[in-house]
Amino acid sequence: MFNMEPEVLERFTWYMREQSALTVMFHARVAEQMGLSATDEKCLDLAMRADGPLTAGRIADLSGLSTGAVTGVIDRLERAGYVRRVRDPHDRRKVLVEVTVGDVDKFGEPFEKARDSMVEVLGHFDEDELQVIERYLKLQTETFRKRVIDT
Repeated sequence: MFNMEPEVLERFTWYMREQSALTVMFHARVAEQMGLSATDEKCLDLAMRADGPLTAGRIADLSGLSTGAVTGVIDRLERAGYVRRVRDPHDRRKVLVEVTVGDVDKFGEPFEKARDSMVEVLGHFDEDELQVIERYLKLQTETFRKRVIDT
């Protein structure tokens, strides 16, 4: 393992905590505008980024929530008109959660601002630096999911 100076670790920890706090505040604001809790909004985001409809179990796996908690999330998202439950065409015993796009587009502005911010920042780096940043983010995401979320 890399022997990191305590000051370096402290700096990186501060930046990660600050980025995490800003991300939580951003998603809380978006969720409030959508009439959802932050947890419900993030589960909707997971479902929207999936390749297709998901089972409740898969949403639980991706979110780290219990299947019971996910059932409540799906109920609320369904009542708000963001998802619907559909039968799996390959196994009628299974129920899938399908995003119903609906009014989601009207909440695009905050995400456009976040994207524009990212584009502005990434514009300060050359291609080699972007590859390092991407490698770091990919590894950070995979490691965090494995060691923190999936435990």
